[in-house]
Amino acid sequence: MGRIYACGGPVRAAQEPLIRLRLMDVLIHLFVGLHIIGIASLLGGFLTQMKAIGEGTARYSPAMLHGALTMLVTGVILVGLNQADDQSVNNIKIGVKLALLIVILGLVYVKRDDEKVDKGLFGLVGLLTTANIFIALLWT
Repeated sequence: MGRIYACGGPVRAAQEPLIRLRLMDVLIHLFVGLHIIGIASLLGGFLTQMKAIGEGTARYSPAMLHGALTMLVTGVILVGLNQADDQSVNNIKIGVKLALLIVILGLVYVKRDDEKVDKGLFGLVGLLTTANIFIALLWT
């Protein structure tokens, strides 16, 4: 479309959008937000139990299980959306993050009904969750 000139300078035509949002970009951003909510639920559930860890009464909360499941589902969807959008995906990074998440999910799922969880296992979930965050942020 040609340019429209007013007062000697170019002005955008009324039909040209100022911001072009693609549906794929909106979907990717939506699922990134949901992925962050999942990690916040998992890490928040761990952090709220810090006092209980010292007392030996820590237990996995439903929020931790649901957060880990949310991370798994949204992570898989994000990989699919990025590949469908012809963006490069670091499969090794995704594989490492998936392996850590499977270990986290296994621990939380198996021990979810226990009244007390061993300090070491509970701390391992926090460590693996933190490692997963730093892998996402620092591995480029």
